[in-house]
Amino acid sequence: MLTLLGRRQPFCDGINRREFLTIGGLALGGLSMQDVLAAEQKAGVRSNHKSVIMVYLPGGPPHIDLVDLKPDAPVEIRGPYKPIDTNVSGIQLGEAFPHMAKMMDKFVLIRSLVGARDEHASNLCLSGYPIGENRDNFWPSLGAVLSKVNGPVHPTVPPFVELIPKTQHAPYSNPGHPGFLGLNHGSVRPTSQGMGDLVLSGISLNRLSDRKKLLSTMERYRRAGEGVAMLQQLDGVTERAFDILMSDRLVNALDVTKEDPKLRERYGKGSPAAITDAGPDWNDQFLVARRLVEAGVRCVTLGFGGWDYHGFWDPKPGEQGKRLDVALSALVQDLHDRGMDKDCSVVVWGDFGRTPRFNKDGGRDHWPQVAFAFLAGGGMRTGQVIGSTDKFGEQADERPIHYRDVFATLYHNLGLNFEKNPLSDTVGRPQNPVNGHVPIEELV
Repeated sequence: MLTLLGRRQPFCDGINRREFLTIGGLALGGLSMQDVLAAEQKAGVRSNHKSVIMVYLPGGPPHIDLVDLKPDAPVEIRGPYKPIDTNVSGIQLGEAFPHMAKMMDKFVLIRSLVGARDEHASNLCLSGYPIGENRDNFWPSLGAVLSKVNGPVHPTVPPFVELIPKTQHAPYSNPGHPGFLGLNHGSVRPTSQGMGDLVLSGISLNRLSDRKKLLSTMERYRRAGEGVAMLQQLDGVTERAFDILMSDRLVNALDVTKEDPKLRERYGKGSPAAITDAGPDWNDQFLVARRLVEAGVRCVTLGFGGWDYHGFWDPKPGEQGKRLDVALSALVQDLHDRGMDKDCSVVVWGDFGRTPRFNKDGGRDHWPQVAFAFLAGGGMRTGQVIGSTDKFGEQADERPIHYRDVFATLYHNLGLNFEKNPLSDTVGRPQNPVNGHVPIEELV
């Protein structure tokens, strides 16, 4: 059905806002009305467009086991994994990444990422702001910013699509919120186990068109008390929502069975089964992300796995890392093969790093002091490592890079400069989502 998620608030006739926005559902799986209303009025078709694929690793991937190995450290620190050489002289990765090691010239590794909090949630990786920093001024996610500033590339394709699945620990799947930009710039978010959620299962387009009549019921609720301010945001976009729903462009982009089986094999299949209380190792999502960008989406976010390793249970970090290695290397190579690498930026990161010292259970606990990120594409100068940590991987001791420095770099890749052209919030005040942070000079 079509649902607008939000804080429960009653209308004057006793129907609460969440129940109201479920009225007139169109049986479209996980696609919500908030999601389909993400299309902006500004629309045009271009052969190329700037875009971002954001890969979130929920739970906090262990930097010291994957990308910042300390083979000479004491046994309680160094871990069971070995470093391997890459195709860039002087750069090593953990043994979990053999495919990426062969194409390190197409990647950037940041080993000194700072600015995290001890907070298991997707917010930081989608907006640059953890929940604790986002209470006074609700900052929008990058996808919402692109929806606001650039609008859709194609009138029937929303600019912002999220593939992060619902998770048992709900904050892992917090949406890329539009914040002060308003409801119109929320994401389209296909949910549940399958990628077929956007298919009009057994519903003809004529039947869907007939159901447009149900929207007339919105008017009496639009006039009902405190619902007015929010519902005014629906004006002018309802017809475009139906344009999206009645087009097959988005549905086709989600269908990876249309790809060459050999390419799908290169990406790996993974599994839609959740890992602990987080998400699945679902390699198909990387291929879906590339297809969505080709279809005209400006920002695609996806989640991969669960990395909250307080104990070294199965799958161990290295085993899960190998699945990430297959999917991520295939994505970046695919972008290069298709000539999309200059226009599409890729970022891969998690909530925080993990403790350099093992705990009593043989795992690593939360470590907000330092984390890591991979970047690729976007016209950046790749084939380099930025920053380092101290001898035990506890602190960034060279070139600390803040999460918002990375966001500033991504916005630069997208051609956006908020010093010159700030965003406007709902009351017209100028806002800069990176707040003084600047693009990473080694990359641009």
